[in-house]
Amino acid sequence: MLHAGLVSITFRQLEPARIVALAQEARLTSIEWGGDVHAPPCDERRARQLATMTCDAGLQVSAYGSYYRLREETEEEAPFEAVLATALALGAPLIRVWAGAAGPDATPPEERERIVERARRVCAMANAEQVGVAFEFHRNTLTETSAMASHLLQELAAATVYWQPRNGWLPQENLLALDAVSPWLGNAHCFHWWPTARDRLALRAGQRHWRLYLDRLATLPGERHVSLEFVQDNSPEQFLRDAATLRAWLARYA
Repeated sequence: MLHAGLVSITFRQLEPARIVALAQEARLTSIEWGGDVHAPPCDERRARQLATMTCDAGLQVSAYGSYYRLREETEEEAPFEAVLATALALGAPLIRVWAGAAGPDATPPEERERIVERARRVCAMANAEQVGVAFEFHRNTLTETSAMASHLLQELAAATVYWQPRNGWLPQENLLALDAVSPWLGNAHCFHWWPTARDRLALRAGQRHWRLYLDRLATLPGERHVSLEFVQDNSPEQFLRDAATLRAWLARYA
């Protein structure tokens, strides 16, 4: 089953209470709280407040969108222990992480091995608390392509991956990428930027693309959240229109 949600970083400029109110007005199911602004690691009190606020609005926390990168930890970055504690305070069933800070071609073999070992460690820590770990499907990481993401996930077994369409790719290219990672698929992020990342369009303009993607997502077993991430002009009004579009599309699979 597919659930309509919101990624909080869509509105980095808004306070959490306003984001919750928008998600509630849009009749969404869930919020993925981002770790850069709204739910920073090491602030468990704030995370508990967000959890209560979300639940009181009749919404679920779909995930903790952390910006934890699987690389050598620095003093400026919160350790994974703090990320996990924040996710637990949020009541998040899933933590989004990033597979390093460079693409496969720019990552030396020894660094890739270190990333894999760190991934095993954080997966074990999270899984011990009944929390999943999912990689961001993103350029400049080891999950930059579906082939490399699949290879990494085969090695780890305990992790999943997000999916979103790649800017500039044709729908069939994105479907091939979706098929490649589907055995490990967690949630999906939903937006329509076409043909480049500078061209943020209303979601309804992507109907031809997204009907294909949702048809494929609906065939996969289990439940997942399809969460709106970014909207045209960062507009709350456009978000409400996009949410109505997404809910109408998902109603076909209910």
